Amino acid sequence: MSQVHLGLDVGGTASRWVACDAAGSVVARGRVGGATAHVFNPAERARLAAVFSQVAGALAEGGLKPMTLSGGLTGFGAAADVEIAGLAQQALGLPRDAVLLMDDIILAYAAHFQPGAGHLVSAGTGSIGIHVGASGDVVRVGGRGILIDDAGSGSWIALRALDRLYRTLDHTGSFASQQVLADQIFALVGGSDWHHVRQHVYAGDRGRIGALAVGVAKAAELGDETALEILREAGGELALLAQAMQARAGERPVAVIGGVLTLHPAISSEVRAQLPGCDVSQPAIDTALAAAHLQQGGALEPWRATLAALR
Repeated sequence: MSQVHLGLDVGGTASRWVACDAAGSVVARGRVGGATAHVFNPAERARLAAVFSQVAGALAEGGLKPMTLSGGLTGFGAAADVEIAGLAQQALGLPRDAVLLMDDIILAYAAHFQPGAGHLVSAGTGSIGIHVGASGDVVRVGGRGILIDDAGSGSWIALRALDRLYRTLDHTGSFASQQVLADQIFALVGGSDWHHVRQHVYAGDRGRIGALAVGVAKAAELGDETALEILREAGGELALLAQAMQARAGERPVAVIGGVLTLHPAISSEVRAQLPGCDVSQPAIDTALAAAHLQQGGALEPWRATLAALR
């Protein structure tokens, strides 16, 4: 069997893996089920174990054997490092010193910046900003979940839209003045009655809520001013995350990533408008590939010492 360095990016809905040879060239890649690092929850522990098993199976089918694993996991904390590494070792047959684990947002940062070189803002279902210094010092802003904030995220956009709709209903008795936005949102909910909306929001998870942001974007494309205003506000909120990191960790280039940016160009435009004079980029980041390269040295070698300092 051919030996490979394995990179893994574990997300709540899907996990992506990349296998590279000793020279760093991609040998294989794939996608398996999602999970989180919340192994204190038996169900989540089982989901994560299944991810490692599915990846191990895919590698075996391709005649590949991992010699290292580097992985970023959503919800990862150092307290769970040993237990999660044990699950990976059991499934992949690796020694402990060949397994390197970290938070998925740290991995995303490493995929684009050298330590200390910039600020990363990530906006998907949730939102967070992060700066990782060379000595392992980390500045995190946002990322506290939809009940507290996650401003500028998909779930935030969806909840802002629902708030606007129901305030309109409360004051006028109908959605008529917001009909375009209402039609797009309720089409995704599957009904316009409060029963349908309540079930969708309160019986679902943040991913299900965040998916309604697509309806806000469609309404904006159809000329709905309220929807467009919400999307601009989202861009402003993401810029605030960058400004908070600039204030705490110094002026640096800003990279903004995540699915929210694909909803509508107004979001990116507003981010840039609120960060005049700042080097703002919107890179396409292959986090699983970056993970596979982490234990090979080369351009990512400086990250070995930084990640060790984070443990």
